[in-house]
Amino acid sequence: QVQLVESGGGLVQAGGSLRLSCAASAPIFKINDMGWYRQAPGKQRELVASITIGGTLFYANSVKGRFTISRDNAKNTVYLQMISLKPEDTAVYYCYPPRWVVGKDYSNWGQGTQVTVSS
Repeated sequence: QVQLVESGGGLVQAGGSLRLSCAASAPIFKINDMGWYRQAPGKQRELVASITIGGTLFYANSVKGRFTISRDNAKNTVYLQMISLKPEDTAVYYCYPPRWVVGKDYSNWGQGTQVTVSS
């Protein structure tokens, strides 16, 4: 079973920046699209950014222009650069291949990394 470990979260003031990293225990990024998701308290987990094997990018409207997803296949790592952070970006952030998502079964997901944006 592949393990995904997210890191880089923290507490930041509104307008600040963070860079999240997602490391995999196996070289899955070469053969899978990857996505960054987030889940705020009381809300459903949502996809905020994704990158395909070919490099096609997707961003949710709420983060477009502020978040940038990238990948380093050699390091088995996916990144999410976040700038101009807003309090509504506060959530636990996870990385996961979109094609692996099975409903709301999160048993194979990592622990995520907490991002807290203060106003």
